[in-house]
Amino acid sequence: MNNVRLTDLIGKDIVNIQNGARLGTVADSDLVIHAETGNIESIILPSKGGLLNLWDKNNLTIPWEAVRKIGSEVIIVELDESHMRYKKYPY
Repeated sequence: MNNVRLTDLIGKDIVNIQNGARLGTVADSDLVIHAETGNIESIILPSKGGLLNLWDKNNLTIPWEAVRKIGSEVIIVELDESHMRYKKYPY
């Protein structure tokens, strides 16, 4: 997936092909971009949850290598349980 622009991703839902789950939306996420190459390294989605999880900073990190297809409305990723990494971020 070469030459993907941020504007091509904004607003698209992210769906896991392994289980059909909607993981989130790119508008609600952060992108990790390699400083030297400008390549996207991963997508960071905030944890799903209600009011009680407002202060929980566990986020799902989707490696860019897991992206299989970017469609007109969705981004298809392939993540099994071993690839679903949750990380705590200080912000």
